Amino acid sequence: MNLFVLTLSYLRRRPLTALLNVVLLALGVATMVVLLLFSQQMSDNLSRDARGIDLVVGAKGSPLQLILASVYHVDAPTGNIMVRDARAVAAAPAVKSAIPVSQGDSFRGFPLVGTTYAYPAHYGAEVGEGRLWQASGEVVLGADVAVATGLDVGRAIVSTHGLSEAGQAHGGDSLRVVGVLHPTGTVADRLVLTGLETVWDVHSHGATAHEDDHEAAAPPVQVLRAEDDSREITALLVTYSSPMAAALFPRAVNGMDNLVAAAPAFEIARMTNLLGVGVEVVRAFGILLILASLFGVFVTLYSALRERRYDLALLRTLGTSRATLFLHVLLEGFVLAACGLLLGLLVGHGAAEVLGSAIEQEQGFSMTGWAWHPAEAYVALLSLGIGVAAALLPAVQAYRTDLARTLAAG
Repeated sequence: MNLFVLTLSYLRRRPLTALLNVVLLALGVATMVVLLLFSQQMSDNLSRDARGIDLVVGAKGSPLQLILASVYHVDAPTGNIMVRDARAVAAAPAVKSAIPVSQGDSFRGFPLVGTTYAYPAHYGAEVGEGRLWQASGEVVLGADVAVATGLDVGRAIVSTHGLSEAGQAHGGDSLRVVGVLHPTGTVADRLVLTGLETVWDVHSHGATAHEDDHEAAAPPVQVLRAEDDSREITALLVTYSSPMAAALFPRAVNGMDNLVAAAPAFEIARMTNLLGVGVEVVRAFGILLILASLFGVFVTLYSALRERRYDLALLRTLGTSRATLFLHVLLEGFVLAACGLLLGLLVGHGAAEVLGSAIEQEQGFSMTGWAWHPAEAYVALLSLGIGVAAALLPAVQAYRTDLARTLAAG
């Protein structure tokens, strides 16, 4: 006798009940899978984009907003700071390096960031086509920007105010694409990079440089110069010269007029804690669905066992052992759990892929369903264990079936 074939035949006799239990378990598994993939990949994205940045110095305001705007480029800046203040911060002994960034504009929803060559170097972004900017009005596209817009070297673009595509365009101030960066898997892929002077010129409506006057154009700003003290930038991305600087330097910066210091590690941990409450609620809901499926499988097998006691007794008369009947009922629970697990994994990874596409389009964070979280193995073991556990009591009753009494009762 083939136990697997016999098990499937019994499940086909109650298709709706079996399907309900499979779907219930699948929803619980899918919920857990989406949460695992979301939390892991979001954490990886946040850590990767903030690596090597110990402190962000910007205008007074929300430290978290400053981090989201200047490191992850998913929020509006808190304001601008004077170059003279930024130079004072960069010259401090506690600072190993300070990368200036100037923000406020975008192109087709991708942030336009004025900075120095140190920014792409920080993220390991190498030029895949063309070159880096060498004059005002020249821009370099991140890999994702180039793919999304279909632009290449030599094309002209016009930036808009703000981070939205609906922002007001800078009339007459066209920018020229001179390079495209290789993919890095970081925030640099989603940016349009240029020199600080480009942002200053655009906002002062100055002339932009073109190919025929490169020699006359000023060299790109690679340091914060004294002659630019009256200008403004958005923030400084600071790397400490020693671990001890973390204890004293932020306090010194916060004591300066119009400046605030925000540590990415601290602010992101605070944001994660705030989001963690919602994540825990959804996780609890997923566990509740899995436990509900445990009860559903138990009720299904228990009621089915009462209906087919006579069938099991006949199997005994045909030579089937008690142990075989015990395994038969356990196998039913295992099959239900396995079907729910497989469906849940498919739905969970599919939902993560769809959710990831939406998040990447709206917020710029990359997330994919084509990944595997090690904790999914524990979810799988839990699901299969629940199926077997739910079938255990009905299996014991099948093992203890009184042959003579059952046959006599018909």
